[in-house]
Amino acid sequence: MSNSPEQTFKSFHPGRGLELAELQKATQARRVLLRQLGMLGLGVALSPVVSRQAAAQSSAQSSPNSIAESVQALVFDVFGTVVDWRASIIREGQLLAAKKGYNVDWAEFADRWRAGYGPAMNRVRTGELPWTKIDDLHRMILDDLVVEFSLTGLSEAELDHFNKAWHRLSPWPDSVAGLNRLKTKYVIATLSNGNVSLLTNMAKNGGLPWDAVLSAELSGHYKPDPEAYLKAVDLLSLEPDQVMMVAAHPGDLRAAARVGLKTAYVIRPLERGPGRPVNRNPDGEFDYTANDFVDLARQLGA
Repeated sequence: MSNSPEQTFKSFHPGRGLELAELQKATQARRVLLRQLGMLGLGVALSPVVSRQAAAQSSAQSSPNSIAESVQALVFDVFGTVVDWRASIIREGQLLAAKKGYNVDWAEFADRWRAGYGPAMNRVRTGELPWTKIDDLHRMILDDLVVEFSLTGLSEAELDHFNKAWHRLSPWPDSVAGLNRLKTKYVIATLSNGNVSLLTNMAKNGGLPWDAVLSAELSGHYKPDPEAYLKAVDLLSLEPDQVMMVAAHPGDLRAAARVGLKTAYVIRPLERGPGRPVNRNPDGEFDYTANDFVDLARQLGA
C-alpha cells in the first residue's frame, strides 16, 4: 500500500510533523475562507487580481471616518439649510405692515413667495426666459404677490428694499458656531442658486464665515443641474469625491451624489413651519445625517 502524502513527508523530513500539521491547519483555514467567498466551487485560487478587486470594492464602500478625512471642502446649500428664510420673510413683512398698515397673513405670503421660486427657474431652463439672477426672479414673483395681496402704495425704493429681504435672512441658531468649527478642518463655501451679490450680502448681514462664496450663477445653471455642482468642484481645484454637499433638501443631495460628491443631510424640521413631516434619512441614503451644524462638526471631527 502506498504511503499517504503525510507519511511520505514525515519519512523524508523527520521531526517536522508538527510543521506539516500547522501547514494543514493553514490550508484548511484558507479553504474555509474561499468557501465563504463563494470561490471554492470555481476551483480557483485567490489570485492577486481578485485580491485587488476585493480591495477596490472595500475602498469604494468608504466608512464615515475615511470620508471625513478624504474630503477637503464642504459646500452648502443656503436657503433653509444655513438660514431660516421663512421666519425672516415673515419678520420683514411684519415690519412693512407696521409702516404701511397692511393686514396680511405673512406666513402665507412667505410660503407663496418661496413657492414661486421653482417655477420661475423652470422658465429659464425651458428657454422662456434668458439666464436670470435669483434677485430678479424674486422680484418677478414679488410683483405678482403685491397685486394678489393688495400691497398698495409701495414706492420703487420700498419694493426694492422688500425684495432684498432675501439678502437679510437670519441664520439658524447653530449656523455660525457650527460653520466656525467646520472651518477649522475644511474649506467651507456656499453652493446656492442665490446670486453672488445676494449671498455676499447675506454673509455680511448674518456673520457667516465663508472661505468662498460660490453660486450656481457662476455656471449659468441652477441646481440641481449637474453643471452647478461640477463648476464648484472645478473652482475649488478638487475632485468631486473630495467635496461634500451639505443641505437640508434630499433632492439637492441626490443630484450632488450623482456627479460624485459626498453628502451630508442636515435636518431642519422648522424650515417650512411647524407640523410638517420630516425626512430623517431612515434608509441611510446620505453619507452623514446631522441634527445641526454643530452635530455635523462633531461627526466630522472638527
